[in-house]
Amino acid sequence: MSSLLSVENLSLRFGHGEAAVDVLRSVSFSIAPGEKYALVGESGSGKSVTALSILRLLEAGHASYPSGSIRFDGRNLLALSEDQIRQVRGRDIAMIFQEPMTALNPVYPIGEQLMEPLLVHQGVDRQTARRRMLELLDRVGLSEPGKRWDAFPHTLSGGQRQRVMIAMALACSPKLLVADEPTTALDVTIQLQILNLLDDIQKEFGMAVLLITHDLNLVRRFADRVGVMQGGRLLEEGRVTTLFESPQEEYTRMLLASRPTRRILPGDHDALEKADRLIEMNHIRCIFPVKSGFLRRQTGDVRAVDDVSISLRRGETLGIVGESGSGKSTLGYCLLRLQPCEGGIRFEGRPIEGLTQSALRPLRRDFQIVFQDPYSSLSPRFTVEQIIGEGLRVHFPQLDRKERGRRIVRAMEEVGLDPLTMHRYPHEFSGGQRQRIAIARVVLLEPKLIVLDEPTSALDVSVQKQVLDLLADLQRRHGMSYIFISHDLGVIRAVAHRIVVLRQGKIVEEGETETLFSNPREAYTQQLLRASLLN
Repeated sequence: MSSLLSVENLSLRFGHGEAAVDVLRSVSFSIAPGEKYALVGESGSGKSVTALSILRLLEAGHASYPSGSIRFDGRNLLALSEDQIRQVRGRDIAMIFQEPMTALNPVYPIGEQLMEPLLVHQGVDRQTARRRMLELLDRVGLSEPGKRWDAFPHTLSGGQRQRVMIAMALACSPKLLVADEPTTALDVTIQLQILNLLDDIQKEFGMAVLLITHDLNLVRRFADRVGVMQGGRLLEEGRVTTLFESPQEEYTRMLLASRPTRRILPGDHDALEKADRLIEMNHIRCIFPVKSGFLRRQTGDVRAVDDVSISLRRGETLGIVGESGSGKSTLGYCLLRLQPCEGGIRFEGRPIEGLTQSALRPLRRDFQIVFQDPYSSLSPRFTVEQIIGEGLRVHFPQLDRKERGRRIVRAMEEVGLDPLTMHRYPHEFSGGQRQRIAIARVVLLEPKLIVLDEPTSALDVSVQKQVLDLLADLQRRHGMSYIFISHDLGVIRAVAHRIVVLRQGKIVEEGETETLFSNPREAYTQQLLRASLLN
């Protein structure tokens, strides 16, 4: 069968002269019409820059291609003018980006952004474009798409934003869909829906898919063929069933073996029974107004968190699970006083819900957060050294520059970052590397509580294992407590002592981890566990 996309001997270089870095080295693969091809590998292996190269989205003047070609439908994309490649983007080749918050324009409602591909490439009227996109939003699982049409990106959860991006990419029925970690921010039930949706659309339109992911079980479920990348090279490729059963490279075997394992020791539960309570949240409510119309008048409200009460002991990990929009992240923000709410919050027995920001500031060192989206939480104007060391300057002003530098180096090494990269900026790192920077910034302060909002969603499996091991070691050494928010039930099972299941802002079920996994009482929890078999 002839190839729809053919990448031949592709090499990519960033920078010039002595500062030049070879990012891709003679990469070759092809994708047939209607085929599902996956590229896997650790962060920094070259997966995403390969995808960006196909659409010529790398910074002009910064990236160069010493050798190779990218042929799509018989045309070499690297030889096209900017006007010509612009006609290909969105119409013939569409892309789902890894970080939806940075891919969506924050100053426009999502409805305006969703219609743009149809208005530009197909010339339909606005009414037709709106009708088609509402249908697609419904197909990708966005609840009440009509009410979300005028919403701005920041008002949606991470999973909801990703679904908007997927609908936008599918708008013009492209021949090739490049999906860069398309299910990273999605809960297990929606993840399954999205994969089924991509299957259906592919069969209907004969669309090919290039899947970029670190989730090997996602590849097993979805792809026809797979290529494994390391250090900018394509190590091996083949049919998914063949490669998974008989990998030829040691690196591939290592990736296949890197799945979360239970990190709770038998004695942990006994010790926690004697531990003091660190956090108590009683009858927490958080309500967001819904506004619409030209004058943005309130027309209703969304109960993001609805009468939730939880507690956490010293040294304990509480897992919070549920679908996107269930209130998981909002509950964490309420706890840290980053989101206004009603109800009582006690930290080490002290009420903090009524404290002013100035009174709360000295306590900030004791409770920290790792956000879901590392790119938007890291200042693009600061170097990694400045980002990680910011907390030291604020909370430990007595430290001299030498001691701050020593602690920054130690924190980077603990999360698997090369200290020699501390003078680089966030945009020079992959998504997984940026998340490790965010984690290093927090654990450096050794707080009493860390709220981890999907901390491993952007990490490949081997680095995910390193981070989970690191968090477990830090907890045992320093007695830190974690609230671990995740849609990955495999990760939650590995790290959590107890689990709270949320749905539409309410607690559906809670209990010790192994009890809940082996004997879930509620139908909703059973549904989540069935969907998690994908992972």
